[in-house]
Amino acid sequence: MKGLFKSKPKTPAELVRQMRDLLILFDAVAIGANGSSSSSSSSSTPSPSPSPIIKESKREEKMAELSKIIRELKDILYGKAEQEPVTDACTQLTREMFKENTLRLLILSLPKLNLEARKDATQVVANLQRQHVNATIVASEYLEENKDLLDILVSGYDDMDLALHYGFMLRECIRHQSIAKYVLESELLKKFFNYIPLPEFEIASDAASTFKELMTRHKSTVAEFLSKNYDWFFAEFNKKLLKSESYLAKRQGLEILGDMLLDRSNSAIMVRYVSSKDNLQPIMDLLRESRKKNIQIEAFHVFKLFAANQNKPSEIAAILLQNKEKLLRLFSDLKIDKVDEQFEADKAEVVKVIKSL
Repeated sequence: MKGLFKSKPKTPAELVRQMRDLLILFDAVAIGANGSSSSSSSSSTPSPSPSPIIKESKREEKMAELSKIIRELKDILYGKAEQEPVTDACTQLTREMFKENTLRLLILSLPKLNLEARKDATQVVANLQRQHVNATIVASEYLEENKDLLDILVSGYDDMDLALHYGFMLRECIRHQSIAKYVLESELLKKFFNYIPLPEFEIASDAASTFKELMTRHKSTVAEFLSKNYDWFFAEFNKKLLKSESYLAKRQGLEILGDMLLDRSNSAIMVRYVSSKDNLQPIMDLLRESRKKNIQIEAFHVFKLFAANQNKPSEIAAILLQNKEKLLRLFSDLKIDKVDEQFEADKAEVVKVIKSL
């Protein structure tokens, strides 16, 4: 008989609404406990009044219910086991998530969730950045109207417990060109020069991954940004990354720099970069780090651009000539563990140029 009274499975939209109600409830509890608006409260996010007080046992029950719903939403978006996501279900879920600022509420509620729910919520927010409704990526339009959420995601790197979750969401958000442009042109970009040298390896590495995405994904946007912000950007890049005490900051900085300069969209920037002795100096310093082979190799890939420049300014040519013998000795000892014909060809070309000085 029990089977006759089974509850009907909730639709994706109903699950989102149920999640929203629970998030609002927990937000209100936080307000009631603090006596004032919590950090996740927003004038555009509804909250009940008066603020309820939930007993601890009831709170745990509600949190378990919330976690279960968020897991179900993730399963709808990603599929479960052998089951592929159902397009109609994903569309229903997506439509509802962008009603009544539910996406905002989920992002701001992340600190209140338990670890597993945080992981699932992160996956949900990330996946929504790729969902189409009537051939439109609604997340892009929503974020354009709620750019303050990008400030929250970037600043998430300040919190060790949340940094990796917010970082993952952020990388998915900057898949949208307009959103990446906003981050590039705001003060938010400068924060990465402080995050990448952080001593916490996982956070620093995650920040470097996000920074690389920002500086390499949307080529025309990046080229425009670099042409307008060349002076301060590379001054900061050299000081905070290439001259950092952090091994990761130097290595990641060199790798990102090489990717930027070798991109055809940045050809004019590359010519300008390799014509400056202020840029050559930190690269040559990193070339000398013989105990850190990976840094040496990455530095070489940037240095070869200075050597290959057929219109070297006199000050660049003078520095290379002054260090000619040291450079030739360095390159004779510079080897990589595996066979790499391209590396050997590049090195032979650089040696040829240095010998001809």
